Amino acid sequence: MKTIDDYNFDDKKALIRVDFNVPLDKNFEVTDTTRIEAAKPTIIKVLEDGGSAVLMSHLGRPKGERKPELSLSHIRETVSAVLGVEVKFVADCVGPEAEKAAAELKSGQILLLENLRFYSEEEKGDEEFARQLSSLGDIYVNDAFGTAHRAHASTTIVANFFPSNKCFGYLLAKEIKAIEKVMRTGEKPVTAILGGAKVSSKITIIDNILDKIDHLIIGGGMTYTFIKAQGGAIGDSICEDDKMDLALEILKTAKEKGVEVHLPTDVLAAEAFAADAQTQLVDVREIPKSWQGLDVGPQTLVKFKEVILNSRTILWNGPVGVFEMEKFANGTIEIGNYIHKATESGAFSLVGGGDSVSAVKQFGFQDKVSYVSTGGGAMLESLEGKTLPGIAAILEA
Repeated sequence: MKTIDDYNFDDKKALIRVDFNVPLDKNFEVTDTTRIEAAKPTIIKVLEDGGSAVLMSHLGRPKGERKPELSLSHIRETVSAVLGVEVKFVADCVGPEAEKAAAELKSGQILLLENLRFYSEEEKGDEEFARQLSSLGDIYVNDAFGTAHRAHASTTIVANFFPSNKCFGYLLAKEIKAIEKVMRTGEKPVTAILGGAKVSSKITIIDNILDKIDHLIIGGGMTYTFIKAQGGAIGDSICEDDKMDLALEILKTAKEKGVEVHLPTDVLAAEAFAADAQTQLVDVREIPKSWQGLDVGPQTLVKFKEVILNSRTILWNGPVGVFEMEKFANGTIEIGNYIHKATESGAFSLVGGGDSVSAVKQFGFQDKVSYVSTGGGAMLESLEGKTLPGIAAILEA
């Protein structure tokens, strides 16, 4: 696996695919710089070698139209501030203007191209568009894990024009190694904590990881599909009735493979899906009619804690309650605390998937786990066992 450390960028132009698809407020100010900070080590390595960097990214979903509100010009100042280097901007990503700006770039300088998705050719994986992008650099570096599952021009096709000059940036290399650690090389026992609302959104992940894990902790809304399938009363809790047979099949397969499945035993139920709803602690199999389970209870947390603290490799994908409401956040916060303690004791912990990453950020666990993935969809597809086109493009000779 070739990484940026395999190259010296002295007097070279690095064409770097970054993921600067960052949130903007109504004044077009960046509200979360995490993705920019994540790309910084790769960009700085190029500059310190004596090279220059041409950065390409998308922002939002303009679908091939030039939408001023989605121009990457809005983030130029923030990128400059995060990198500590003045970043130049060009109002196109291919064509004469972009080519001229890239040609004039000197060692130690950075150029940010305009939004790739202003061209429909980007998402179509158009070869000619990729060829034009390739003319802007000497070495192609993919450091955008968040888009590695898309076979777009800038993430996959462009690599074809750099047969021997392409590599992973530090961020993408770290993502690959983190997933590898959970899926293949992790120290046992390996525990997967899967939360979220639906079994259907996690079934391919469960299918793929059952051969690799020792414990499966299930929380969140999908709990109730499993409980109802086993004959429990779940009140008005979220449930996929058409997935109950599938839930029973998962439990059967897990048992055959020697995987211990841990479901909640008690839950904090609410009379309505509301922040100020009346609540009561109940047995997960005896939720009253018209009530719904919105968080795990204390007995469940005692059980989950023991499993997590005795784990050496931990994957956390999805919250175990409606953490967005303070009243139902306790379970998710406690899971974060247990993973933190296990990590302090030498376990490797990987957090990935949109909602669990949001929870980790909200409750300040970013630096208390081993690795927080930056790519939601890409991370999930990796866990499903799929080969990501953006990664395959670099690995191919």
